[in-house]
Amino acid sequence: MHFDITDLKLCVNVANAGSITGGANLTHITLQSASERIRGLEHKLGVDLFIRSVKGISLSNAGSTFIEHANAILQQLELMQDDLRQYSQGLRGHINLLCNASAQMEFLPLRISAYLRQQPSMSVSVKEMPSSDIVSAIKNKVANLGIIADSCDFSGLESRPFCYDELIVLVHTNSVWTQFEHISFAQIINSEFIGLSEDNPLQKHIDSHARQQGKRLNYRVRMPNLDAVMQVVNDGVGIAIIPKHAAQRFNSPTSKILKLTEYWAQRELVICTRDFTQLPDHTNEFINFLINWESP
Repeated sequence: MHFDITDLKLCVNVANAGSITGGANLTHITLQSASERIRGLEHKLGVDLFIRSVKGISLSNAGSTFIEHANAILQQLELMQDDLRQYSQGLRGHINLLCNASAQMEFLPLRISAYLRQQPSMSVSVKEMPSSDIVSAIKNKVANLGIIADSCDFSGLESRPFCYDELIVLVHTNSVWTQFEHISFAQIINSEFIGLSEDNPLQKHIDSHARQQGKRLNYRVRMPNLDAVMQVVNDGVGIAIIPKHAAQRFNSPTSKILKLTEYWAQRELVICTRDFTQLPDHTNEFINFLINWESP
């Protein structure tokens, strides 16, 4: 079924204004045209979108659903216009990248900064998601490119190695655990943890393995980022499971890194897509830059 953009805008404006007159004014069309458009749309759909009364109009159940979708479509159109406007201003290409929490926090910032300095006519959007959700988005053609942990199932996608991303246990040097060099998840599962927020994909990954052992981790506090987590551990409050790269960057004399022996802690990050040969040249150039970049 064909939907006219003006009809979508009109219905959203009518719903917001609470009257056809107000909606017509916001859409910059006449009241007669607005009434005819709404009647025509309702006829095509076979349902009433608005309930008319002496007090004005309100949305029917079908109308509420219609407005929800109309808002999403109009917002997407606005994003498309913004992206295309950049091309008219000299942009050569735009890259949308999905990545897991560890890639977003530890491996991408320096690489993307270096890439953008080298490529002033390119732009990049990065969105953090759990690895499994990234795989689903790419398979369902909602996204084209992602960085995920190889611990999730990404069969059916093409991939290239990005970097090693081992998870370790960070403890204070006064902790009872400092006698160990490596440790199992079962040994520490009843400890007091410092974690990231509940909706953080990395924390969800760790919590899911605790649930597989019939446990729920005891969090003394949840912090917004890895730097904050490491600082609290460094103050002697609890322990944390974090990427080794982050702990090495923190490099505090009052904290110690313990090797976590679980298989799921030995992770590699990979760049994945449906078909690398179908990506634009500038996207493959970006991928090669991320993989081959060396820290100064």
